[in-house]
Amino acid sequence: MSFMRLTILASALLTSLVGTAQAQTTLRIGIAEDPDILDPSIGRTYVGRIVFSAFCDKLFDIDEKLNIVPQLALSHETSADGKEMTIKLRPGVKFHDGEPLDAEAAKFSIERHMTLPTSFRKSELASVDHVEVVDPLTIKLVLKTPYSPLIAQLTDRSGMMVSPKAAKEAGDKFGLHPVCAGPYKFVERVQQDRMVFEKFADYWNKDNVHIDRVVFQPIIDSTVRLANLKSGALDLIERVLATDIKDVRTDPKLVLSTAPELGYQGLTINIGNDKAKGPLSQSAKVRQALSLSIDREAINQVVFNGEFTPGNQWVSPTHPYYQKAFPIPGRDVAKAKALLKEAGVSLPITVDYMVPKGTEYEAVAQVVQSMAAEAGFEIKIRAVEFATTFKQAQAGEFQAFQIPWSGRIDPDGNSYIFMRSKAPQNDGGYSNPEADKLLEEGRATSNVDERKAIYAKLTKILLDDLPIIYIYHRTLLIAHTKKLEGYRQMPDGLVRVVGLKFK
Repeated sequence: MSFMRLTILASALLTSLVGTAQAQTTLRIGIAEDPDILDPSIGRTYVGRIVFSAFCDKLFDIDEKLNIVPQLALSHETSADGKEMTIKLRPGVKFHDGEPLDAEAAKFSIERHMTLPTSFRKSELASVDHVEVVDPLTIKLVLKTPYSPLIAQLTDRSGMMVSPKAAKEAGDKFGLHPVCAGPYKFVERVQQDRMVFEKFADYWNKDNVHIDRVVFQPIIDSTVRLANLKSGALDLIERVLATDIKDVRTDPKLVLSTAPELGYQGLTINIGNDKAKGPLSQSAKVRQALSLSIDREAINQVVFNGEFTPGNQWVSPTHPYYQKAFPIPGRDVAKAKALLKEAGVSLPITVDYMVPKGTEYEAVAQVVQSMAAEAGFEIKIRAVEFATTFKQAQAGEFQAFQIPWSGRIDPDGNSYIFMRSKAPQNDGGYSNPEADKLLEEGRATSNVDERKAIYAKLTKILLDDLPIIYIYHRTLLIAHTKKLEGYRQMPDGLVRVVGLKFK
C-alpha cells in the first residue's frame, strides 16, 4: 500500500508539474541579427535596442504620435534658461536584483553613460555638466549649454537605468548579466542562438505583464524567420521582407504591423581612417559621382517592391526637418563620369564595400555594385556578420559601409553622433569645423524655425562632402501570430512587450 500510495503521489506531482509547465507562456521573437553587448551604455545595434525594450526601462518613452510619455520618471521640467532639467522619478521602482531605483541610482546610471570609457552615450549627454540629487526621488541635470534634444535622448538608451550594485560588482562584464528595471529580467544568453528573459515579479507595472517568458532568437535569413513564424516556432518576427508583405497579409493566421521608420539606410564613407587612401576617401567629387550613379527609386522597386521611401538626407522626405531645397537626385551616369574625370582619378575605382549579412542588405549592395560599375567603380562586396561589422568599422577596416540607422525622434539623433568630429559613431572619421559648429547650434535652440535654418546650412555642407550617401528609408514591417493580442508598432522600430497577451 505504501509503495502504491507513493506511486500515486509521484504521478499526481508529475501531472501537476506538467500542468504548471503548460500554463507557462513564452513569447518567442525572431530578430534579424545577434545583438552586440547587452549594456545600454555600450550597445549600439538596432536589434540590441529591441532586446533592451524587454528588460531595461527608460526614464521616458514615446507613443505612436512621437509624444514623450512617462516611464521610470513621472515628469520633467526645464528651467527658463534651458540649462537645468529637473526629473521626478516614479516611486516604488525596483531593479531586478531588488535594489531601489531612487535618485542616487538614477544619478549613477546617467553618470555611467557619461563617463564609462567605452560608452556610446557620451555624445548624447555631452551637454550635461553634472547630475544633482534634489531629494530621494528627484534629480537635476545641470547643463553646460541649453540642449534641446535632451528629453528625446532620455527616451532611448541614455535614459535606461541600471542597478548601481550590479554594475559596480560586474565592472566591464556587466553586459554579460545585465540588471535593469524593466518588465523582464535576464536569464541567459547563448551567442547566435537565444536570449532568455523571465517576468520580474516586482515590476512597477506588473499588472500589464501577461506573458511569463520572452525568448529572442537571432535568425539572419528572413525567409527562415517567416517560415518559423508560419510553423508556430516563433510568435513574432521583425523585418519582414518587403517582397513577403503580400504573403503575410493573405495568411489568416498572421498579422502585419507597419510604421514609417525614423532612421535611414546609407553608405558611410571612410574619409578619415582609410588606410589605403583611395579616391573615394580623398575626393568629394568621387563620392558625388558614386551617389549620382545610384538610382534610388530603382533600388526601391527592384529590392523592396516599391514599399520603401528613397532618400538623400538623414531624415525622410516626409519628416518635418527634411530640407526640400535639396531634393533627391536622379541617376546621372554622364555627370558621374564627368566628375570622375575632373577628379583626375584612374578607372576603375576599386571600393571595399562592407555590408552586413542578410537578404535585403546584400541585394541592395548588388544593385549598387551593378549601377556604380557603369560610372567607373569596381565595388567589391564583403558580407560580414552584423556585430562584427561594427568592430571593423571602428577599426577603419572599410572604404564604404552599408549600414542602417533605426533613427531617433529628434533630428539631432540622426546626425550628431555620425557627423561631429570624433563623435563615437563617426566611423568614417569625417571632420568639418563648419559642420561641427552647425551641429552644436542645432542642439542649442528649441525653436523649430531656427533649427530648420541651421540644418539647411548643414545639409548643403554634408551633400557636398558626402560623408554618408543616404539611399532610402524603410517601412517597419513586423509580423506576428493572430494569437498575440495588444501589439502596437511604434516608429522607433522597438518591440514593446508590456500589454501583450495570448488569446
